[in-house]
Amino acid sequence: METVRSLTKIYSFCTEHATNCKDASCLLPLDNFNQFMSLILSTVLTILLALVMFSMGCNVEAKKLWGHIKRPWGICIGFICQFGIMPLTAFLLSTAFNIHPVQAVAVLIMGCCPGGTGSNIMSYWMDGDMDLSISMTTCSTILGMGMMPLCLFVYTKTWVDTDAIEIPYDSIGITLASLLIPVAFGIYVNYRWPHKAKIILKIGSITGAFLIVGIAVTGALLYRGSWVTSPSLWIIGTIYPAIGYALGFILARIAGQPWFRCRTVALETGAQNTQLCTTIVQLSFSSEQLVLMFTFPLIYSVFQILFAAILIGLYQLYKRYGKNATDDSAEVANDEEKAVYALKNGGFQTDEKLPGDVLTNGGPHIEEKLHNGILKGGLPAEEKSPSDVLDTSTNL
Repeated sequence: METVRSLTKIYSFCTEHATNCKDASCLLPLDNFNQFMSLILSTVLTILLALVMFSMGCNVEAKKLWGHIKRPWGICIGFICQFGIMPLTAFLLSTAFNIHPVQAVAVLIMGCCPGGTGSNIMSYWMDGDMDLSISMTTCSTILGMGMMPLCLFVYTKTWVDTDAIEIPYDSIGITLASLLIPVAFGIYVNYRWPHKAKIILKIGSITGAFLIVGIAVTGALLYRGSWVTSPSLWIIGTIYPAIGYALGFILARIAGQPWFRCRTVALETGAQNTQLCTTIVQLSFSSEQLVLMFTFPLIYSVFQILFAAILIGLYQLYKRYGKNATDDSAEVANDEEKAVYALKNGGFQTDEKLPGDVLTNGGPHIEEKLHNGILKGGLPAEEKSPSDVLDTSTNL
């Protein structure tokens, strides 16, 4: 540990704009006004986030949520991405760019964090599987209590004493409570008052989009003195979330998941709990070390939101102007489930059509099939047996 601190002091530097250059530290301290504003904004954002998660819960059905837990194939894929791909990617990026040891630890802490609640809002706007998204966030947060120390022990022991990294279990518990309690109320509202739940969902989805941007802007303003860092850390913070989104999508697709679940897994993989990472860094390291590593969670937070906004924008443009495409027959069952889900997902339409929905032979559209009972196991009139059809030539 002493070796890391001595290296930090040698590597640290103070810019001409720094106001706190005691010893090797040039991190701008929060004045009383900023501390007061930080407390108020943190409280307001926590309350707003709970309300947004309540609205997201209005799009979740308890039966489907329980189905993902009973058959956790999608959750297992997310687990592999969250605690397998992301920590390994962080280690490889830190090694490839040969960054300072404490900076590498910051990158690894980010890679070992569970998924953030922002991914649930992003999944909604990408027409993802909300039941899977919330179950993945919940499971990764719970499993993170054990997997985070394990991953940090495996990947950081060559750079820093793992015992020096403090896992804030109270913060993880608060995150879990702020996710589960509002979502549970949302599920109940959706069960009792489905029409009102759709209105709440609409309002909450728009509020959530502004909230995500607000969190990023707030962090950038409150810690504006911490943005001076090495170019390598900027590059890693820029490309790391994009790599997470891409690898999560690819692995889910290789595992045979339908497109809407691939999008969900991708967002759950790349959208990390940056607030938790910031808390761990602040609790575990000295002010001299914070100079080198505190910037990374801020960079990652900004670019994970930026890339997600780009993906959502491209997806919405594709839905509006893109050409309809058919999927292979192996995914018909999954796409039928998606078709039913999309018709209830706050008015958004599915982009994955069934092969029979392509009007090459004048077949009915998916909405007509749904109302005729095809997706519920019924048969259209023209496919009923002769005994079920009245003979118009008789008086029967």
